[in-house]
Amino acid sequence: MKLIMSFALLVFFFIQFFGQSLQQFPRPCTSRDVLQSKRCCPVWAGDGSVCGSLSGRGFCQDVTVSDVPNGPQFPHSDVDDRERWPLVFYNQTCRCAGNYMGFDCGECKFGFFGGNCGERRESIRRNIFQLSVSERQRFISYLNLAKNTISPDYMIATGTYVQMNNGSTPMFADISVYDLFVWMHYYVSRDALLGGPGNVWADIDFAHESAAFLPWHRVYLLFWEHEIRKLTGDFNFTIPYWDWRDAQDCQVCVDELMGGRSPLNPNLISPSSVFSSWKVICSQPEDYNLREVLCDGSPEGPLLRNPGNHDRTRVPRLPSSADVESVLSLTQYETGEMDRRANMSFRNTLEGFASPETGLAVTGQSLMHNSLHVFMNGSMSSVQGSANDPIFILHHAFIDSIFEQWLRRHQPPRTHYPTANAPIGHNDGYFMVPFIPLYRNGDYFLSTKALGYEYAYLLDPSQRFMQEFVTPYLQQAQQIWGWLLASGILGAVVAGIIATIIGVSCRRRTKRRKASGYGERQPLLNSSEEEGSASYQTTL
Repeated sequence: MKLIMSFALLVFFFIQFFGQSLQQFPRPCTSRDVLQSKRCCPVWAGDGSVCGSLSGRGFCQDVTVSDVPNGPQFPHSDVDDRERWPLVFYNQTCRCAGNYMGFDCGECKFGFFGGNCGERRESIRRNIFQLSVSERQRFISYLNLAKNTISPDYMIATGTYVQMNNGSTPMFADISVYDLFVWMHYYVSRDALLGGPGNVWADIDFAHESAAFLPWHRVYLLFWEHEIRKLTGDFNFTIPYWDWRDAQDCQVCVDELMGGRSPLNPNLISPSSVFSSWKVICSQPEDYNLREVLCDGSPEGPLLRNPGNHDRTRVPRLPSSADVESVLSLTQYETGEMDRRANMSFRNTLEGFASPETGLAVTGQSLMHNSLHVFMNGSMSSVQGSANDPIFILHHAFIDSIFEQWLRRHQPPRTHYPTANAPIGHNDGYFMVPFIPLYRNGDYFLSTKALGYEYAYLLDPSQRFMQEFVTPYLQQAQQIWGWLLASGILGAVVAGIIATIIGVSCRRRTKRRKASGYGERQPLLNSSEEEGSASYQTTL
């Protein structure tokens, strides 16, 4: 553990010391000139050209947004920065070619690696309980490193475009790699500010309560995984998942994993866990609404969690295996008005607004995905600030795996994803808020195989055995190969010494027998009455 933490600290100080060298990607779309020109087409440092055009990576292109109608849930227009994303901020961005990705086309698409993004590789996400001790420790150290390292590539908006005087007064702030994702989850689900203290529209969410819930969180996890790989240089890193089916309590709430309960305060994390020192952000939405401001990433207190001490009438129990199977049997992705009132909708039932037993929408209860958030009874129980708790990642990775099971079982065509009349932000052609580079919802209504990753428990039996049982032991052996080699050499030396001693002893014994004059050779099997044995074992 000490070795891993030392490595993490070394990486941390390396990044902090050389952080300025990363300013070849200096959050290039947050300056006044860019905001007023609305042209977010940075230079790729690899060849010094806009969007890496000289290397054929991409080119600057006008952003074309979909004009198909949204549902009636948001009756306003031109009052929120997220409408017709990203046109309020940018109307030109990099359009990347081939397997390239990124706001400057300097990175590889999900599932591709190498200098020219030509290497195709499938990563395996594994059950956190199937990870070796060192893998778990490495995962936790990566989380903590991300929490304490300023993102070299991204900043967060601390005001609306109007508050920025239409771009002439930029309002952005530094943010850590981990908290960037907390802020993104807040920003995509925050209420719309309609003007004036407390004047908001709450029935709006660009990543929940409709069709984009599953594709948005799929890209969110992929992007999070991608940023951790960049931060640590460990491009084999994958997000683990927590299979919570039939769980009776928070199995991951132990100090060796995501932190146990503090003996001094049941709402806090155990002091023995690194997460006890974490500070949350974006956890006070009512205050932001009253002050008509955005979350600015400032620390707002400790991470809170009190699993199991929640409202039992709202969440009677955690989901069972039977619940998951019932959800998977639903054949329609979206139905009706495509919001929390949808019946027999796979998305709405998995999200937790409908009963897994009947598929019918319910009120007053939080089921499936929602039940885990409420069960945690703390920071994770508020939608906007839920990503503060790192259990969020494990939970949503498993939700994503259920989505993947449904896709494989029913193999729906792209046309099954709604193209029109879904709540704002959820139609097929809508760009996901607040991602730059841009991702369309419908483009991620497809199998993980196309995105370069897989879940261990969805592999065929032989592959699963390798991933969940053989691979961890091989990796552990690889980590201690030096010790094993030294032990092997030492063992060989000792064996050699013993063999030499035995050989010398045997030769002396033979000489003594020859000297006795009988000339009798020693038999292979010894049946000497003197030695009291009729077996080769004694001689051996």
